Amino acid sequence: MEAFFRPRKIINYFLQGLIILAPIVITIWSIVSLFKFIDDILPNLLHVLFPDLVKLNTMGNPEKIPGLGFLVVIVLVLLVGYISSLFFVSKLLQWFDLLLEKTPGVKIIYSTVKELLEAFAGNKRKFNKPLLVAIEDPEVFRLGFITQHDAKRFGLEEYVSVYIPHSYAFSGILYFVHKDRLKNLDNISSAEAMKFIVSGGVTDVGDHAKKS
Repeated sequence: MEAFFRPRKIINYFLQGLIILAPIVITIWSIVSLFKFIDDILPNLLHVLFPDLVKLNTMGNPEKIPGLGFLVVIVLVLLVGYISSLFFVSKLLQWFDLLLEKTPGVKIIYSTVKELLEAFAGNKRKFNKPLLVAIEDPEVFRLGFITQHDAKRFGLEEYVSVYIPHSYAFSGILYFVHKDRLKNLDNISSAEAMKFIVSGGVTDVGDHAKKS
């Protein structure tokens, strides 16, 4: 029992407990926060549109049925995804998309958000080809993703654009790199590569991963 109260033992136990609890607590907090944010959309929207229909609680917030707002938002997103696959709706969305991309001021926000989402999901996903990039030194590599296979429009022959995400951050740097400085990674999926980068290289990467 005396060994338990040794300072070094206490520090080791504390760090071990922190390593176990921190990911669990942060994950639960993130999920609950996201759920609450989405769940608050419906009552807040209804209160703005129909102030007499939605009453305020003692805290001054619109009253809500827990989970109803989240369910409505999920169903609405699924419904929009389904309807957008219909031919006439897809043509209408293409026209609306073109209109927003040509509207001054609006096009900057709309195009940026749209392309960012398409980079991570959908048929136009960009971050789907991880590779090693030698930038400053041919013997030192960075892990990144090809975003454009051709940089001729920038006057760069035999170059590609490569995005290098930062570890422990939602940011990164875009480089134009000569093809000779690239090394393909055929045994690592894009999801594993991104996870490895964000974690600072502390996560394990499977040897038999398939491309995502």
